Amino acid sequence: MGLLRDVFNGETALDYPRWWRRAVTVSLVAIVLSVGSFGVRGLNLGIDFEGGTTFEVLAPGVSVAEAREVMAGIGSEDSRIQTVDGDVIRIRSEVSDPAHAAEIRNLLDTQLGTVQTFEQVGPTWGAEVTSKAANALVVFFAVVALYITVRLEWKMALGALAAVAHDIVVSVGLYSILQLEITPSTVIAFLTIMGYSLYDTIVVYDKVREVTGRLGATERYTYTELMNLALNRVTMRSINTSITSAIPVVSLLLIGSVIMGATTLQEFGIALLIGIIVGSYSSLFIASTLVTVLKEREERWIQVADKVAQRTGVSDDGATRLIGREEAALPDTRSTERPGAAKGPARRRPVATTHLAGGVPPRPRKKRR
Repeated sequence: MGLLRDVFNGETALDYPRWWRRAVTVSLVAIVLSVGSFGVRGLNLGIDFEGGTTFEVLAPGVSVAEAREVMAGIGSEDSRIQTVDGDVIRIRSEVSDPAHAAEIRNLLDTQLGTVQTFEQVGPTWGAEVTSKAANALVVFFAVVALYITVRLEWKMALGALAAVAHDIVVSVGLYSILQLEITPSTVIAFLTIMGYSLYDTIVVYDKVREVTGRLGATERYTYTELMNLALNRVTMRSINTSITSAIPVVSLLLIGSVIMGATTLQEFGIALLIGIIVGSYSSLFIASTLVTVLKEREERWIQVADKVAQRTGVSDDGATRLIGREEAALPDTRSTERPGAAKGPARRRPVATTHLAGGVPPRPRKKRR
């Protein structure tokens, strides 16, 4: 309870640098599994990407094995068959010939049940959709990199892009491992994931810039310690944002998909839910880790680390000093106060006035005796 209270109040309580190495290890394992699944299992692309024909047949009491036997009888034993909403069987075939597709439809009406939905997409359309999705991804990365570089710096842009790429690879990898179908709605959800992850990362970076601007000039703390302080300040905000974003998505899945049976909402909602969880994780662990590693190699922060080590007598052995609440509340060191000036209440400087009409200024008044 004490730890939760400190996190909620924004006080420094968590030692993020201790978890970075473990987090990076977990992320590397997840990326390796995802990439391995891409090569072994592949992606279950929807009909809009690959083309083909989809049938949804109302067939009470018919199993997937029986439906596969029917499709094998017409030479389509490689069709993807799954049960949808209990009595509905979805059959996905690569048949693109309209005449052949019509024959299959008549056969399913005769031997399985009633064909409720029939959809056919040509391979040209699928290739066009795939190309547009890839172009949208490239444009997104380019615009994001340019914006963060101008708004912050290129090191933070690199960290943000690494976090977004991590989120996409892990999310799509989970779809590959579970063989969930990827549709245009799923692609929209993935783009939304990137936007959410980027927003969360920029919130962290903005707090980092505020902390380093206020405490960095004192040269009393390393960049890692300042990053740790900034992460503790935004942890609760990130958690609250994730929870409030996940609540409507969970409601969408439970009400729209489970209760009402809208499978399109399920495809969209699962991708969003995975992205919210992974995006919050990457902004606190992946993006911050990469930026810290890059910043600690700058000449300025190397000198600061040496001064801190000489002053504290603690070498850089991986331990991070936690900045207390009183230390974090130091005033802004970027003030314009001159060294050696007398301390005390600030006195207003006299305002210089200029004679607007030009020429000689007016004579001063004589003092009365």
